[in-house]
Amino acid sequence: MIVVGGEALVDLVPGEPLDSNVDGGLRALLPRLGGGPYNVALAAARLGVPASFLSRVSTDRFGVALVDRLVDSGVDTSLLQRGDEPTTLAVVALDQSGAARYTFYVEGTADRLVTDPGTLPDEATALSLGTLGLVLEPGAGAYEAMLRREAARGTLTALDPNIREALIADPAAYRARFASWLPDVRLLKISDDDAAWLTEGADPVAAAKTWVESGVDAVVLTRGAEGLSVITAAGELAHVPSRRVPVVDTIGAGDTVQGALLAWLHAREVRDLAALDADAWREALGYAAKAASITVSRSGAEPPTAREMASTV
Repeated sequence: MIVVGGEALVDLVPGEPLDSNVDGGLRALLPRLGGGPYNVALAAARLGVPASFLSRVSTDRFGVALVDRLVDSGVDTSLLQRGDEPTTLAVVALDQSGAARYTFYVEGTADRLVTDPGTLPDEATALSLGTLGLVLEPGAGAYEAMLRREAARGTLTALDPNIREALIADPAAYRARFASWLPDVRLLKISDDDAAWLTEGADPVAAAKTWVESGVDAVVLTRGAEGLSVITAAGELAHVPSRRVPVVDTIGAGDTVQGALLAWLHAREVRDLAALDADAWREALGYAAKAASITVSRSGAEPPTAREMASTV
């Protein structure tokens, strides 16, 4: 199975405008269950592959709803830890294109207090980490230890840093820590914007080639309207365009790409990324692009099911 580790939180997403004469033009905030790794686990499970979520989730009402949604989507919860600390909140602001910006409330919340469970079960074939889980201590240290241990065991390790600048107090220290993870990462999925932030403005493809030289087997770049590209030791091996759909918002789009890639690899029992040729990568990227196009066509992070994928042209 695929094990996904990281935060589970509640996005507060803008709804209908309130009375501008009273509330200054603010919008009502609607709760949407999410968190980057949480969405990855949902996406993989909804696409029909076994996925397990590893995190610490609150016992408050938000936490109960988060766990119920995992179960409803077919995600294994045997690795979940529970605590009475509050659930992390992310207040979402959308720009005119539907792109999301976040303000986080993370002090003393449950997910950052996750502890290292030790060696993963034998059936774990892949481990995916990222976003706040690898930023907020003490949980970040626990996930980092898991990454290194599972890489040494031969598990397919995947990383999506999904940068949230507001929570990174020391960018230089984070960039150095990110670089230290790369020898233990087989699949790096990263947006153009995050690649530019990590390299302080370098060309994303050039950055990806550097990361491959550092030990990563494959770097998948998400490029917004420009589509998806993969860079391996052979260079820029494949590219697929984005699907043109009406965009409601982009919440969960990158997470869906990560979950869909992991699902595609799992379904084909791919453990060695170097074994994939350009045609195989184009198929994998096309599958991920299709899944993401469904997610952005609706509000909040709602990854598609296998049935929706099959019925969408």
